[in-house]
Amino acid sequence: MSEIAAGDGRLALVTGVTGYIGGRLVPELLSAGFRVRAMARRPESLRDRPWVDDVEVVQADASDADQVGAALEGVDVAYYLIHAMSGGSSFSAKDRRTARTFARAAAARGVRRTVYLGGLHPEGEELSRHLESRREVGEILLDSPVPATVLQAAVILGSGSASFEMMRYLTERLPVMVCPAWVNNRIQPIAVRDVLRYLVGSASMPDDVNRTFDIGGPDVMTYLDMMRGYAEVAGLPKRHVLPVKVMSPKLSSHWVGTITPVPGSIARPLVESLVHEVVCKENDIAKYVPDPPGGLVPFRRAVQLALQRIQEADVTTRWSSASVPGAPSDPLPSDPDWAGGNLYVDERTTVVQAPPHVLWEVLEGIGGEQGWYSWPMAWAVRGVMDRFSGGPGLRRGRRDPRHLMVGDAVDWWRVEEREEDRLLRLRAEMKLPGLAWLDLRVDTDAVGRTLFHQRALFHPKGLAGQAYWAAISPFHGVVFGGMQKNVKDAAEAAARGRGPTASAPGSVDVRAEGTLVR
Repeated sequence: MSEIAAGDGRLALVTGVTGYIGGRLVPELLSAGFRVRAMARRPESLRDRPWVDDVEVVQADASDADQVGAALEGVDVAYYLIHAMSGGSSFSAKDRRTARTFARAAAARGVRRTVYLGGLHPEGEELSRHLESRREVGEILLDSPVPATVLQAAVILGSGSASFEMMRYLTERLPVMVCPAWVNNRIQPIAVRDVLRYLVGSASMPDDVNRTFDIGGPDVMTYLDMMRGYAEVAGLPKRHVLPVKVMSPKLSSHWVGTITPVPGSIARPLVESLVHEVVCKENDIAKYVPDPPGGLVPFRRAVQLALQRIQEADVTTRWSSASVPGAPSDPLPSDPDWAGGNLYVDERTTVVQAPPHVLWEVLEGIGGEQGWYSWPMAWAVRGVMDRFSGGPGLRRGRRDPRHLMVGDAVDWWRVEEREEDRLLRLRAEMKLPGLAWLDLRVDTDAVGRTLFHQRALFHPKGLAGQAYWAAISPFHGVVFGGMQKNVKDAAEAAARGRGPTASAPGSVDVRAEGTLVR
């Protein structure tokens, strides 16, 4: 992108770096010659990103004025990519407070420009709470003493984006479907690479530019056109759609949450934006960020590129990169007596007749299409229950089928810790009356045998948490015991397929404990 913006060593701050756009913007800024400072509440969540050694990582909570001010010290351009996709009735007030904190800190620290990515919306119509919140955040930044570029986009097409995943799964799973009337509204989608191009180019706008810009791709089409176009590009039979007028946005979002991996809480703001016609009213951005030589990416090409990335397992960020609102985010404390509460533990150890690295490959590939190596029906039922209670369920899958990074979503878990060939720690983001973790560890004993340690931990909240643990404990032998055995069998089968191994023979030694640590 050096042809549209020369960073010339200027310092750019990127917020929302654990999200879909932020995680992709960082390498584009580096490529354009910017120095990059990545702001995160938990810097350790960025540890496995391929660009982490090329940037300065700072710890800051976006709602803390002092921390944000320190993060903005010496910054030329600041990217504000913080969104609340869900989070209850108070999310808009939180969005306003956070944006004002950021705007004041940017002005106090002498930042030259802020850049924000919001939602494309019509004028003069009543907007959904989420679209209205996006509009308000843009206005707050524009009213600041710091010149702002506010980009407004409709549907973003790219591997792993929530909009793309919603369209993809609706089209693939429903050859015949009854759809809400909004599928006939006009939309101007845009490829994620063009969004990134506009974001990078916005850093070099003149100081007297302080305004919104509509951004969109070259195609204006209906959502129905998009689904049918996706089916053609993906080689699917023709899709038959019957639009009906009785499906409200709320009902539509539940329908999307049932059919696709995108949960209803995230689908609802996406659906609510599609209730309106979202077409660019102007193309003034081209004065400052000219189109690439080949033009902007058309819809079909954007779909081809996204599918290619998915097929090659080269999806760098996904919609699930950001944590689920309301899910626990604090890491597992090292002290079992933390907070003076109870910590229930189910711990098991098995000898595996396979090299440690083979066992690790099995563990790192767990979840998603591979499954969880135990009682699929129980996992499926629990996943459905979680979806209907507002959790992510099992449908988030994985970003990559073989390799994981800290911060990756794996079904209803998130990778909290990863030590190559040694430890995979998953933190539960399902709806629970407490906090839960699952440790999967590779070790060796004194005689060189490979050991598979498996530990499930649960910190209950109140009587509901205590009752929950009591109710599920009788099933641990089947669920976790089955996982222990099947992971062992998979690793040993993989080792046999590779020929003789260095693993020492030995009998299987399994210890299973359901303990309460006080």
